Amino acid sequence: MKYRKHLVHISVIAFAAAGLSACLGSTHVQAEPDQQNYTEKIPGTTVSFEMVAIPAGEISIRGKSIPIKPLYVSATEVTWDAYDIFVYKLDDDDDTPNSAADAISRPSRPYGAPDHGWGHAGFPALHMHYKGAEEYCKWLSAKTGHTYRMPTEAEWEYACRAGEKEVTGKKLSEVSWFGEEKTHAVGKKKPNAWRLYDTLGNVAEWAMGLDGKPVVCGGSYKDAPDKISPSSRAKQQFSWNTTDPQNPKSTWWLSDAPFVGFRIVRER
Repeated sequence: MKYRKHLVHISVIAFAAAGLSACLGSTHVQAEPDQQNYTEKIPGTTVSFEMVAIPAGEISIRGKSIPIKPLYVSATEVTWDAYDIFVYKLDDDDDTPNSAADAISRPSRPYGAPDHGWGHAGFPALHMHYKGAEEYCKWLSAKTGHTYRMPTEAEWEYACRAGEKEVTGKKLSEVSWFGEEKTHAVGKKKPNAWRLYDTLGNVAEWAMGLDGKPVVCGGSYKDAPDKISPSSRAKQQFSWNTTDPQNPKSTWWLSDAPFVGFRIVRER
């Protein structure tokens, strides 16, 4: 992947941990009353995931100052446990059918073993096309009654940084997987200051770019440490889908991009 980085200034105007007030370089952190994290259970299944409340604030990217609304952000990358329900219609036994969810397009079944034998339960979903991630959000919203969506590039970086400038050296190793040959189960490294896991490394994560085009953020398991950063970006390349036998290429799966996944957000 070809990554680019940009200089960033973050101004956080609220912080989710009560009683905390500090200055971190040019970042000002102020106290905010505790916001309630919650666990979402996908109806008709035993699968659940945690959503973490993060505060409102502001971030400057490429010279543009962008306000950030209060958000819920998934604590981890979306796992196979959750994505399989969407792909394989494992919610068909739900006693309360949802016509809105049933009407949403679902991806074709992936080719071969999409997890490469690296691990499935508790591991991040791989080979994600942005369309697949976006349609998953629509399906999940219809299933749960909560409006989930993909993060914007600004929201993603703001959540990843969690009030910090850069993460380097020993701390980078504590919070991210990089320079590896495969992905790892989510949530096995330390979280960032806002209790989000694996925002750096493991799988790069989709977001909607400032230019209105999808971009993957943060770097992945296979990247060198200098490519693992809140400001690392990569656009989809032809090489990410070279071996896809379909013509035209699939808009659901990226056959040659096991390093691409996603996480979701919800406004609060």
